[in-house]
Amino acid sequence: MSNQQLKNGIGELFMSPDADQMRDFLRHKKKQLKSKVTTVSEAIDTLVNDGDYLAIGGFGGVRIPTALIHEIIRKKKKDLGFAGHVSTHDCQLLSAGQSFNRCDAAYIVGLEARGLSKNSRRMFESGNVKVTEWSNGALSWRFKAAAMGLPYLPSRVMLGTDTFKHSAAKEVACPFTGQKLAALPALYPDVAIIHVHRADVYGNCQIDGILVADDDIAKASKRVIITTEKIISNEEIRREPSKTVIPYWCVDAVIEVPFGSYPGNMPGEYFSDEEHLTDWLMTEKDEEALKKFIDHHILSSKDFYDYLSKNGGMNKMRKLMKDEHLY
Repeated sequence: MSNQQLKNGIGELFMSPDADQMRDFLRHKKKQLKSKVTTVSEAIDTLVNDGDYLAIGGFGGVRIPTALIHEIIRKKKKDLGFAGHVSTHDCQLLSAGQSFNRCDAAYIVGLEARGLSKNSRRMFESGNVKVTEWSNGALSWRFKAAAMGLPYLPSRVMLGTDTFKHSAAKEVACPFTGQKLAALPALYPDVAIIHVHRADVYGNCQIDGILVADDDIAKASKRVIITTEKIISNEEIRREPSKTVIPYWCVDAVIEVPFGSYPGNMPGEYFSDEEHLTDWLMTEKDEEALKKFIDHHILSSKDFYDYLSKNGGMNKMRKLMKDEHLY
């Protein structure tokens, strides 16, 4: 193996994988068991800065922190880095707000079986966004490396593919076997936004169903904003400690936002609003129509509840709650 030329991906590494830098940051981060309840507006004002690197929880159109993304758009946060890790409606939203200028891309632009977001495609084709490619697994393991306090993890994903070529991974030789492996650099976001089923005022979070990488994202990030369907008591959290998947010491802000994943799906709570997502995709075909759509639904809405009321309010949500239990 020592006589073979190992390869490097040609993609740009947007965030330093230096674990010691992150340890130094966390050493000074306050971790008291105190209430972190705030508002969506205050959390985005104080914890998300122009130029920050953003990671988003959930999976595709499932359990996405829509209320927080809307506020990022309303506050006109710009030049964000963005982890495009199974990103569908969240990517669609951030593209509409032209909120990011660099992206670690795994799954973007597509809204799964619903079709492709034409505006997201325009965003990436504009030349205004730097893109480094990864597989979904590779991005998950980059978060895992960061959560473990490591600078990288070895893997076999992407080897021999054009995805590896356009990533920022490096080939390394296993010190035990000499086999080629892909070294996946740790990804330490500046801020993570995550929607959960339940949390207490301190930020101890419970998630029903698949976690995806949310537990690792929370531990990998410098700052974490949580929206939750419901705030529950710390006594209830302590009653079943095994359900706590994100611990309070990771979390900087907690906001109760019922239906906060709408129009996405919240497992066990409400189904996705497929009619509204279809309207998004159809409207995006015309840029002027999209601007009016964004202004009506997001920019002119005073908050997320105003947005919900424009799309059927509780009558719509009751239908989606019923639909969730039909499938």
